[in-house]
Amino acid sequence: MAATLWKRTSLDSGMWISLLLLNIFPQSSAVVGHREPLPDDSKDNITIFTRILDRLLDGYDNRLRPGLGESVTEVRTNIYVTSFGPVSDTDMEYTIDVFFRQSWRDERLKFDGPMQVLPLNNLLASKIWTPDTFFHNGKKSVAHNMTTPNKLLRLVDNGTLLYTMRLTIHAECPMHLEDFPMDAHACPLKFGSYAYTNNEVIYLWTQGDERSVAVAEDGSRLNQYDLLGHVIGKETISSSTGEYVVMTTYFHLKRKIGYFVIQTYLPCIMTVILSQVSFWLNRESVPARTVFGVTTVLTMTTLSISARNSLPKVAYATAMDWFMAVCYAFVFSALIEFATVNYFTKRSWAWDGKKEGMEIRRRESATLSKKSNNTFNIVGTTYALNVAKDHGLTTIAKSAAPAAAKHPYLHKLDDPYMEAKKSYNRVSKVDKISRIIFPVLFFIFNLVYWATYVNRKPAIMKSNNQN
Repeated sequence: MAATLWKRTSLDSGMWISLLLLNIFPQSSAVVGHREPLPDDSKDNITIFTRILDRLLDGYDNRLRPGLGESVTEVRTNIYVTSFGPVSDTDMEYTIDVFFRQSWRDERLKFDGPMQVLPLNNLLASKIWTPDTFFHNGKKSVAHNMTTPNKLLRLVDNGTLLYTMRLTIHAECPMHLEDFPMDAHACPLKFGSYAYTNNEVIYLWTQGDERSVAVAEDGSRLNQYDLLGHVIGKETISSSTGEYVVMTTYFHLKRKIGYFVIQTYLPCIMTVILSQVSFWLNRESVPARTVFGVTTVLTMTTLSISARNSLPKVAYATAMDWFMAVCYAFVFSALIEFATVNYFTKRSWAWDGKKEGMEIRRRESATLSKKSNNTFNIVGTTYALNVAKDHGLTTIAKSAAPAAAKHPYLHKLDDPYMEAKKSYNRVSKVDKISRIIFPVLFFIFNLVYWATYVNRKPAIMKSNNQN
């Protein structure tokens, strides 16, 4: 019995072992056969770089800059401008959209792997040291985050990092508007380290001073300006906490004058010419000349106010202010000229009409009083008293014609309108002189004005380049 039980137990154990082996080997062959089509290199690269990154970040302190206590960290930068503008004259600022690139070397991030350059996610930027760059003249800067943060991070096997981000910067642009609207400006873009002095971190241009800043061909978003070019450089500023390196880029802008010629200069010139038309009107046309003078003065006032609305409230006069002031003086002078002519015209009518007529009448009265008793004067007309044969009848014969022929001045008294017409239709000497002097002076002013400000253009650009 015991022997029989032992044999059965041995057989059962053998069967179980055989079944177990049969189940294991087919599964092993199936798994191996399933993995053969997969690329082993891909699996190995992911695993290798995962281990590399874990090893690099293990014990890495992103609070400490590279080469702390040993060397100065060099940060190389370059900028690609995708769009420039608009420029606000009232706020004295401009908007610029850039790809801002920074590159530096961190010995702690060296690695050996199958790839020389390792593209990384932007999340890794928060785990490593990055420069604390800020824009000195930036009023507001925006880092784009749609649909994900617009940042790029690449790691080279020698520990060099490339960090790129897309920024929209609202930067301050100091403007000197003495030559407005024939002015030119150099709008700066300044950036550097916020906390590290030049003994710890220095900035350099990646491709030198010529090609480190590039502007896209279709990147200009300017309506009133022409982007003439840019000049890049480097400055060192001192403060109570030390000396800092500041990278600078000056964008040179030249204002387009076409808008202001159409909206301001031509209306002012036409208004001045219109005011001078009144010199050719008769001086007795008081309503017409008054309308000309008052309307042109009010028009110049309106143009002056509207031109100032698009400018900041500066304490000095611009080139446009001088032009409008002179135009206003011409228009106002034309109104004063008419007032002068009109004043002397009224005095001339009083002298030529009333005073002269009264003098003639006084002389005629004295002359007629010496005549014989058979003539007498009634209201400026001489009548003869004829005595007929019948002494009881007398007749009065009108002798106005001989008297009028003897005294020609009496025709003037009989027709005061003709005298008034002669007096008013005479062209004033002031009008004759004004017809020549006003246009000549205005032409000379325009010639000097435009020649002066157009020739000052190179001087403006030179001063901006030196800044």
